[in-house]
Amino acid sequence: MKSGKRFSKINIEISNICNLQCSFCPEVIRAKGLMETDLFRRVIEQVSPLTDQVCFHLMGDPLVHPKLEEFVAICREHSVPIFLVSNGVLLREKQAALLLDPAFRQVNFSLHSFVDNFGDKDPTTYLEKIFQFTERAFEQRPDLYINYRLWNLGEARGEDAKNQDILARIESRFGVKLGRDFDVRLQKSHRIKNRLYLHYDTEFVWPSLELPVLGTSGTCYGLSSHIGILMDGTVVPCCLDKEGAIPLGKIQERELTDILADDRAQSILRGFRERKLNESLCQRCQYIERFETA
Repeated sequence: MKSGKRFSKINIEISNICNLQCSFCPEVIRAKGLMETDLFRRVIEQVSPLTDQVCFHLMGDPLVHPKLEEFVAICREHSVPIFLVSNGVLLREKQAALLLDPAFRQVNFSLHSFVDNFGDKDPTTYLEKIFQFTERAFEQRPDLYINYRLWNLGEARGEDAKNQDILARIESRFGVKLGRDFDVRLQKSHRIKNRLYLHYDTEFVWPSLELPVLGTSGTCYGLSSHIGILMDGTVVPCCLDKEGAIPLGKIQERELTDILADDRAQSILRGFRERKLNESLCQRCQYIERFETA
């Protein structure tokens, strides 16, 4: 059900530090760090009237943050549902119990991260932690959505050999049969059981000012469905602006509503509506091609 709020989600980068270094996820060039509690509280106070949920993700892995439990409590205090994305490697009993908190609406595990970092290493221990968490959620949080992500496909249609072992283990554990012939252009999400889903997608190139211009015409959901807030409080128009190439302002210096009302943000948004890419980073963004219709 639509809430009528301005954004469907706001991405909050509580940490730009990750415990892995995936080939499909470029290293962060910015100074590494963790969002402070006072800044996080200020962020939540300002975004809570504007968004359906907050997503603990932009760069980094949120399970790295030592104050994650405090952040969850702040979201609960302001009635802001949480959407969390993690590679799941750091999932332990303490973190698993926390992720079952009623503040969480959805938890996504990027299973392709294990395949990418550890190659042929046996994934049994890694997957067992995630499977056990999922089964606990079935019992304790049947309303919690869980996604197993495989965003490493080389082609939009067909099988991908490197995922076959993980798919077989999912099938065995949950007593399902997952199709191997699919087209992510038509369907990305496949229900496994209850509110557990498998989510396929192809790899993409992160936009960078170092890349060549792809075009000046196109549109994006940035500033309409979502925005991002980096670890240092910098507001960016899109969850793919990993280096803050389009800084709109800092949330600890100005009110978020004022930042979004400023000329630069409004020019970007107006450009998207008119199919004009006004920013250099947007002109180099491959992801925009996914919004094009045939």
